[in-house]
Amino acid sequence: MEAVLNWLFSSEEEERHMLVRMSYFMLFMALCTFVTLLKKKVPYGRYTTTKYGFLVNVKFAWFVQELPAILVPVLLVVATPAAKTSKLPNQLLIAMYFCHYIHRSLIYPFLIRGGKPTPFVSFALAFVFCIYNGFVQIRYLSHYAEYPTGWVRHPCFITGSLLWLLGWTVNMYSDHTLRNLRKPGETGYKIPRGGMFEYVSGANFLGEITEWAGFALAAQSAQSLAFSIFTTVVLSSRAFSHHKWYLEKFEDYPKNRKALVPFLL
Repeated sequence: MEAVLNWLFSSEEEERHMLVRMSYFMLFMALCTFVTLLKKKVPYGRYTTTKYGFLVNVKFAWFVQELPAILVPVLLVVATPAAKTSKLPNQLLIAMYFCHYIHRSLIYPFLIRGGKPTPFVSFALAFVFCIYNGFVQIRYLSHYAEYPTGWVRHPCFITGSLLWLLGWTVNMYSDHTLRNLRKPGETGYKIPRGGMFEYVSGANFLGEITEWAGFALAAQSAQSLAFSIFTTVVLSSRAFSHHKWYLEKFEDYPKNRKALVPFLL
């Protein structure tokens, strides 16, 4: 991996600038996605359609599309000299990243109960994004990120880490709640209840958005900020779509429940 990168970039300075430009491109894609999602829903789950290509088994899709988010970073970390990855802030941030994606790729897909297939276009775009983002985040953290002495005691790092942990917990609990809505043999949709679902329709999305916002606060990098903004754009759209769908489908849906932000939005 290191040999390939040395071939692609004439110097570390050139690669560092490229990582920043890749972050700016991610922000541009977030803007494009925001504009697109104002007119169209993400074609997955209850909104699945063959309009965006043939359908892929949902467990296979989740496993394969998220796998590059682990494999690419592993190759990068292995190829990076130990001296560059020995600092505690870098190690903790890399651990946050891996903790999320190990679950998302290697555990979550095999816990899915039922689940509608994924259109090929959605599957392919997610696969490409995981390669792109995995490289951007971990190459920066493993090779270029430099933090002041005692950064792990800085308020930004502490607050960001706690936000990440809170978001991760909400995300895991909300996914568990959704998986267990139906008893064996039951079909159809039900109103999710408990945890943050008492306050918002997109509790699982709120959890993941909070995760990466905390990650960005702790990492203090253009790369992590771009990822956090991109995640917020995509998942907030899903949350609002789900909220509208719940209100239309269930007459007894809690009227005080918001889409994404408790008591506000």
